[in-house]
Amino acid sequence: MTLFPKYKVRVPADLGSVTAIANRTESRPETAGLEAADIDAIWQAVEALYRSRAYPALSFCLRRRGAVLINRSLGHARGNGPADAPNIPQQLMNPSTPVCLFSASKAVTAILIHKLAEEGAIDLDQRVRHYIPEFAQAGKSRTTIADVLAHRGGFPTITLKREERKVELLNDWDRIVELICNAAPARSRTMAYHAITGGFILAEILQRVTGQSLQRFLDTHIRKPLGMKHFTYGLPSRHRQQVALNYSAGAPVLFPVSIVAERALLLPFEQVVEASNTAAFMDAVIPAGNIYATAEETSRFFQMVLDGGEFNGRRVLKRETVARAIAPVGRIDFDRSLLIPMRYSEGMMLGVNPAGLYGPFTHRAFGHLGFMNVLGWADPDRDIAASLLVTGKAILGMHLIPLARLLATICNRCQ
Repeated sequence: MTLFPKYKVRVPADLGSVTAIANRTESRPETAGLEAADIDAIWQAVEALYRSRAYPALSFCLRRRGAVLINRSLGHARGNGPADAPNIPQQLMNPSTPVCLFSASKAVTAILIHKLAEEGAIDLDQRVRHYIPEFAQAGKSRTTIADVLAHRGGFPTITLKREERKVELLNDWDRIVELICNAAPARSRTMAYHAITGGFILAEILQRVTGQSLQRFLDTHIRKPLGMKHFTYGLPSRHRQQVALNYSAGAPVLFPVSIVAERALLLPFEQVVEASNTAAFMDAVIPAGNIYATAEETSRFFQMVLDGGEFNGRRVLKRETVARAIAPVGRIDFDRSLLIPMRYSEGMMLGVNPAGLYGPFTHRAFGHLGFMNVLGWADPDRDIAASLLVTGKAILGMHLIPLARLLATICNRCQ
């Protein structure tokens, strides 16, 4: 008998039938100081993760020394969800399929804010109220932009009326900003992950200062310079027939984990998953949570940051801008939203020794986690930039063991 069968994905015995490889983009391992056996071991670890049955689809991209070594996908972008009937139409995943990055979008929004500071338009150490006067309400007058970037802003969540607890609220930008400005701080300057709120305030500052939309600023400073096809907040309607859908998976989200998740996400877990597949969600611009990209594009972004703000010989950010964006803010501490120890920079989740978010002994690694096991990161010690995009939204389950093994394999093989 299968434990929690509703939340398990059907996996074929022959993974070749659901595997897609972007052959033209993959370089020979020797060009990056590895061997074919290293690539085989890493990909076998990815396959083992897929066999955990927590993800209808996943895509994975690994760069080392700037060269793309793996750019592949597994599974179905549509259909074959844990609760789907076997005869429902299915669409295979491929490396060019756009996937929602969810909270991994925060790293991108943070880099845009650092770019704005680089241009002299804002001061990261200035108080938010200088740019958004109404933000100073309810005791938040001392909060700086840097505080918000490092999840020390004091407003990790907001209280919503019952009638506002729906995905359509995400399209009401002014109402969300108003709710955040009116909110009393939880614990000012105490580290607590700002799942949704921080992104809106950061983006509101950018838009007030520049007079541009967040989307246009992203296009100008990141998406076009890096040659991205996707990498947009939300997804244009012309690409929605190809987008990978999201599915609830893994073990059921029960109390007390369900309460923690709902407090951070503003909606119950499964409602968030369902909402993410709607037109309203894809129409919205959610600075902390809805950039759509491929695994290769996500890896490309972190490669640019790893290279000190340069990509293909083009300067995108100044080195000193990148240095501040990835510098630790304080030591590892207990995150009062996630209820686990975390270490942040002004915009990134940082690695930890002896083991952390990006595997064992990744103290200098930086990147971001997305709902739930989406990962984009770079590790200077191993000269890698990687991205794992998954469509199964699972908090707990047996997938966590092969996920840890995958990260360990990457770390060990890329020494």
